[in-house]
Amino acid sequence: MNRLTESPDHFRHTGHPRKGFFTDTSICIGCKACEVACKEWNRNPHDSEYELLESSYDNTGSLGADTWRHVAFIEQDREQIGRARESGRALVSLGMPSVGPPGQDQASNLAGADTTPPDTPDFRWLMSSDVCKHCTNAGCLDVCPTGALFRTEHGTVVVQDDVCNGCGTCVAGCPFGVIERRRDGTAGPKTERDFTPGEQAPTHNVGVAQKCTLCYDRIVDGQTPACAQTCPTTSIKYGEREDMVATARERVAELHAQGLTEARLYGANDSDGVGGTGSVFLLLDEPEVYGLPPDPRVPTADLPRMFKRAGIAAAGMLAAATAAFLAGGRA
Repeated sequence: MNRLTESPDHFRHTGHPRKGFFTDTSICIGCKACEVACKEWNRNPHDSEYELLESSYDNTGSLGADTWRHVAFIEQDREQIGRARESGRALVSLGMPSVGPPGQDQASNLAGADTTPPDTPDFRWLMSSDVCKHCTNAGCLDVCPTGALFRTEHGTVVVQDDVCNGCGTCVAGCPFGVIERRRDGTAGPKTERDFTPGEQAPTHNVGVAQKCTLCYDRIVDGQTPACAQTCPTTSIKYGEREDMVATARERVAELHAQGLTEARLYGANDSDGVGGTGSVFLLLDEPEVYGLPPDPRVPTADLPRMFKRAGIAAAGMLAAATAAFLAGGRA
């Protein structure tokens, strides 16, 4: 198991604090620069014919083996915006998600602020750049039988292409549907990186599980991940996870003070089903609207309890069989 302690002290022995993303969807303009930068840096193949989907002004559709950053386009009318604002207001009333310093409740944090909702527009776009969550308790890492997935010194989760055997167990282990095998075929060893400007690179690692590495090859050299560096609005922020969560909470408080009660955080709760995520998001509606599970839970979380119950059941069956054997012998 790859369970991490909730304390940041877990990472102190490595000399590297945990890294992560904060994606502020409220300032995303849907330019897809992050998608392009990700593909260019990682030499990922294109996964569409660049034709718009019938359901959206989008051409990639979702995260996958070839798309490690995906920008969603979600249309909302006045009624949908109103529902989002009402559901967010209910969260604020319950004190969740909390913002501000620990121990300071939502009401006191917004004391004196004008929380009157602004005029509701007739239409809006929700742009959201999705990415691997780099979970604290990563299901993909838990179930990998070959050790191809590993936890880096920065707290991120990375696939070793030359170790992965393409079994696909990790695909079922991810509660977010992020990781995926690259097409169907036989796994092959990683080859040297090639780059020919203006040309599509050959497809490598066919049959091997692929996902965002949080640009591990860049951050070990002290560089910013390609998506965050290229984002023109700073919608994607990169840094130490603690700093990212603090920045996210401040941003939510700022939007709430403007009456935008629909703003909420996703992945910042260390008590959720995956222990919090390395990729934290500010959303303007419920997670389901963005295609995110409202209560993600790592599939391996119940293993200890399952093993305990299986052991009790096995002991009961053994006791019953022994009793039947002894009764038969006396007869």
